Amino acid sequence: MNLPNNSQIPLKKNFMRSILLVIVQDGIEIFCFCPWSFIDLVSTTSGFRKRYGFVYVDRTDTVCLENRHRKDSFYWSQGVIRSNGKVL
Repeated sequence: MNLPNNSQIPLKKNFMRSILLVIVQDGIEIFCFCPWSFIDLVSTTSGFRKRYGFVYVDRTDTVCLENRHRKDSFYWSQGVIRSNGKVL
């Protein structure tokens, strides 16, 4: 099961395009890119409603939080990595 979080994809895409721009135009060497979070973090300022991350964690699961589901941004990022940035 994958979960929609399409609002995060344009943000990630714009950020990664900006990184690519400084590499190509300014010759800046980027040696690491770390997205905010692989597994869901919650936003306390939004009453825990907003979740950020590539993987949804079912926090109601009492068995070691085993229910994890990949979001759309997980698959989008996977495609970017596999294409070495060509699908940006």
